[in-house]
Amino acid sequence: MANSTGCCLYCQGSMAEIAPDDPVARYAIGALLAIPAQVLRQRVAAALAEEFPDYRHNYEAVFRWLDPDGDRISELAERCGVSKQAMGETIDWLEQHGYVERMPDPTDGRATLVRRTELGWRVNSIAREQVEATQAEWMRALGEADFAQLLGLLRRLVRLLDHPGGVAGHPRTLRSAVRSARNRRGRRRETRRPQTKAEA
Repeated sequence: MANSTGCCLYCQGSMAEIAPDDPVARYAIGALLAIPAQVLRQRVAAALAEEFPDYRHNYEAVFRWLDPDGDRISELAERCGVSKQAMGETIDWLEQHGYVERMPDPTDGRATLVRRTELGWRVNSIAREQVEATQAEWMRALGEADFAQLLGLLRRLVRLLDHPGGVAGHPRTLRSAVRSARNRRGRRRETRRPQTKAEA
């Protein structure tokens, strides 16, 4: 789709702003947001694949948009832009592998909610950790003041758009949650460590 100048509304800017030796100067808001977001998704997917060998990138939407307190499958499917049947199949797999669980809806005994298990929350926590590491890297590259201004402007834009943020910023996704989860796993491994002959 093009605007009155013939430029793509999503990827290009005004013709007056185009620098022939700098293709990035032709990017508009769509590409300028999509490219960093794609880099983040790739890094998060790699970190999750290392931690969870059975994790697949197509589960990202579930962990991004599933409400912290749980959702009905129909609501989650609508939020993710997929059919109820497709979402139901995804939830079945995630439930079988311990990432989510089904529970009665406290507001309607006939309905069922899907919510994260502790394992599911670890997915979000590790994803957040990777995002924060990338954010720190980009802050060093751009400079602290410029990066702070960039974040501030993006936050202003998000507030103006008033669009749901999914699980973004939830306390259970922050670094402290990751450290706590890893400490618990370390304590469990220590508890199960077999005794040596000297200790027996």
